[in-house]
Amino acid sequence: MSEALTTAIHLGDEEIPWVEIPDGSLIKVVYARVQEDLWIIRNRFLPGFEVPTHKHTGPVFGYTSSGAWKYKEYDYVNRAGSFLYEPAGSVHTLMVPGDNTEATDVWFQIHGANLNLHPDGSIESVVDAKLVSDAYFALCEMQGLPRPNVVTD
Repeated sequence: MSEALTTAIHLGDEEIPWVEIPDGSLIKVVYARVQEDLWIIRNRFLPGFEVPTHKHTGPVFGYTSSGAWKYKEYDYVNRAGSFLYEPAGSVHTLMVPGDNTEATDVWFQIHGANLNLHPDGSIESVVDAKLVSDAYFALCEMQGLPRPNVVTD
């Protein structure tokens, strides 16, 4: 979907497929507009899942609908119903407790990029709207799913 957005768009949950990532967790990309520097994803993390330590170049909003997850750097745990705001410049390591009894379902609205960090603080890789949408479409194709109608540039 690349035309100029001038009207409301509705996408039902079933219109955006889940794709499996290497550890068995799932992701769906619902919005990825490079022009806006914004991407919106939904994740279903398996127990024990961990994201590399990263820094955000813009703010991030998260809403947890099931399961639990946390940042190694903080004491609180995000559980069903939790809302999280991360300011630009925030550095953390997302992890899902290994003793979770269900998948952890989280919706993220990400402005800017994730800068994945080496332990010495240098940047190892950059994840942004373009990379995440390209990877999602490639995973859909690899998993035999039709190209979804994700809102993109």
